[in-house]
Amino acid sequence: MVKKKTIIFDFDGTIADTLPYIFKIIKKLANDEGIEINDRQIQQARDKSPIDIIKMFNLPLLKLPFLIVKGQRMLKENILKIKLYPKIKDGLLSLKEKGYRLGVLSSNSIENLNLFFKKNKIEIFDFIKSSNNFFGKAWALQTIIKEYKLKKEEIIYVGDEVRDIEACRKVGIDIIAVTWGFNSKKILEKYRPTFLIDDPNQLLNL
Repeated sequence: MVKKKTIIFDFDGTIADTLPYIFKIIKKLANDEGIEINDRQIQQARDKSPIDIIKMFNLPLLKLPFLIVKGQRMLKENILKIKLYPKIKDGLLSLKEKGYRLGVLSSNSIENLNLFFKKNKIEIFDFIKSSNNFFGKAWALQTIIKEYKLKKEEIIYVGDEVRDIEACRKVGIDIIAVTWGFNSKKILEKYRPTFLIDDPNQLLNL
């Protein structure tokens, strides 16, 4: 394998433990739309792909962009309460010291990301990008590659969802899927990421 020079991270569920807040937001947004969602269903959703989740909860596709923006605003209200995943900060700092170019691509807002990184003293990223399109990570990755003149074989993405794996496969870059985020290990294995890890320390080993 060609040596990687750029590591692009997802944010929610990968760097930041936003899941408890996201679960509450999902329930609130669904209830506002007249859709009842309980905790058991949310846990079941962790074993499903994005399309299957939308079908499961009968979410209105046309309203999805609006719901995402509304959810981001609600998340911002809690952004200073959200914690880093254990060990992830040390891993990020070590990777930076080793000379890797680090980036973030998230469906969360740039404002939320900057607030979080400043609060946690990890303003170490070479670029931070936001993609509001729930299914638009592949396009966003392509944009980053062009903007920074990156070579696909020298990039690896780190994310916690099936849609991250699908986006990376579409673009043609490797991915490290992490099991401490939204999607379960069971479904991540099914989608066959380049690597699958259970602990942030494994980032350094890879």
